[in-house]
Amino acid sequence: MNTRVLDVAVTLPAAPSRWRSLGLEIRCEFLGLLRQLSFSLPTLLFPPMFYLLFAVLMPMGKAGGWHPGQYLLASYTVFGLMGPALFGFGVSVAMERENGWLRLRRVVPAPPANYLLAKLAMAMLFAALVYLAMVLLAVTAGGVRMPASAWLALAAVAVPGVLPFCAIGLWIGTLAGGCSAPAIVNLVYLPMGFLAGLWFPLALLPRLVQDIAPLWPAYHLGRIGLMAVGQVPAAGLLQHVGALALTTLLFFVLAARRLRQMPQ
Repeated sequence: MNTRVLDVAVTLPAAPSRWRSLGLEIRCEFLGLLRQLSFSLPTLLFPPMFYLLFAVLMPMGKAGGWHPGQYLLASYTVFGLMGPALFGFGVSVAMERENGWLRLRRVVPAPPANYLLAKLAMAMLFAALVYLAMVLLAVTAGGVRMPASAWLALAAVAVPGVLPFCAIGLWIGTLAGGCSAPAIVNLVYLPMGFLAGLWFPLALLPRLVQDIAPLWPAYHLGRIGLMAVGQVPAAGLLQHVGALALTTLLFFVLAARRLRQMPQ
């Protein structure tokens, strides 16, 4: 009896691409927070609302050579990008750590760095949306007209500008519990925005606030944003960039130390 041997080609599934894995995680992170209205609505609506109130409905005039539409466009854009960075890291990391998600990820077959990279990309995407909303409002209601280079420069400040606040948020997330993290982030977010001169020009605030403003990273990013739209001289750019880089490195190192100390 003849025996026929059949050659069966077995096709094994290809190993998942690292980039595809990261892309899927970014998509899930972004859509998850976009659908969480308690996060997405304040993040996307508060900065344009403040701009509409103080730059359009109650303009503060052009005393001192500054244009309120352009000045507040830059400052409220910076204020707006702080939100997704601080809350997206601070609150979500605290809740996921408390729920055991970080321990579960140790056995998930995905690159460990994807977790933080996805959250960073989420913060940058929300910062871009905040910037676009501010641009639309500034052009239509604020009457702001600037050269294309100024718009591009402000965009270049807004998107990577989330980095120091992501680092601060990550550090808070490694320290606080899921219930206390929102309150702690608010205690950082709102006072820092005011004390850094993002709500109103520093010249309108008390002398003490002006003196301590350089202590806050939001002040340095705000200055760079104002330089981008031509509302302050470009002198001191490197010092502002250096302060932001130092803040990012410091809080990332502190957060990484806390993450290493967590139980396996």
